[in-house]
Amino acid sequence: MKTNTFLKHFILSCAGLMLAISSTLVFADNYPSKPIKAIVPFAAGSATDQIGRAFAAKMTESLGQPVVIENRPGANGMIGADLVAKAPADGYTLLFGTNSTNAALKSLVKNLPYNQDTAFAPIGYFGSVPLIVAINNDVPAKSLNGFVSLAKADPGKITFGYASTSQRVSSEMLSSVAGIKMTGVSYKSGPNAMTDLIGGQINMFTADFAVTLPQVQAGKIRGLAVTSLKRSPAIPELPTVNEALGIKGYELIAFFAAFGPAGMPNDAVIRLNKAINDAAKSKDLVERFSAMGFESQPGTPEALSQKIKLETAKWAKAIKEAGMEPE
Repeated sequence: MKTNTFLKHFILSCAGLMLAISSTLVFADNYPSKPIKAIVPFAAGSATDQIGRAFAAKMTESLGQPVVIENRPGANGMIGADLVAKAPADGYTLLFGTNSTNAALKSLVKNLPYNQDTAFAPIGYFGSVPLIVAINNDVPAKSLNGFVSLAKADPGKITFGYASTSQRVSSEMLSSVAGIKMTGVSYKSGPNAMTDLIGGQINMFTADFAVTLPQVQAGKIRGLAVTSLKRSPAIPELPTVNEALGIKGYELIAFFAAFGPAGMPNDAVIRLNKAINDAAKSKDLVERFSAMGFESQPGTPEALSQKIKLETAKWAKAIKEAGMEPE
């Protein structure tokens, strides 16, 4: 009797195991079997949106299913990131995240609605872009040094806009290293802040090339410096912040990558990673965004996981040195 009971349990266990294995194989064969939603946690027209849409189009070609962008801007990307963190981990809801959502917010927000370290499954790295420090044309400064002198002459009067963590931290870091005091003005989106910079409602805006470079080239605003360690081939006449101020160590680069909710099936992660890497190697995509200083960098989900750990520590240090407190 005991033998029969044991055999019964053994057969049921084997059947359960075979069902699990077959289900996994079916998932691997069928994924994706429907459209994938990719949340961009910033507004339409932002660098994240432009780069995300280009990658989504290439991923659609590779995966055979539409990758549909949905913009959910607000709170420096936190609203969109939280939506993905709480979504089903089935591979059909992704986050096209940035240094804001997946590195810096941990040091800027006291009570994040998600655990930045454990809420997401790293999938694939898109690439990175530097920022341009830009001012309104009516500000009487022709260089970053001249702008710093103006700010020192009237502490707190100079205003800067920001709609993301990189935009805010870069400006606070500049204030710190230059020994000046500026007043920050929060915006829901980068394009909104740019409109106010052109109109003179704010004096300075430090943002990615996608938002700033066309306006600098059109003469609507004045570019003063780039936030990378080296000058950008996209606009080589602009010095780095380090060159302009005669300092060392100032660098702030925005990055972009894809994440899913923690616990995603590994097969889905692998398929998505390959689609992202194929896009990152695409000649037309790379050429299209090189003008905004974008540099793609294909890699594994494991490499992205390690990068996020390093970037989280790097941004925590930058935020602390800029004197910013979590809110």
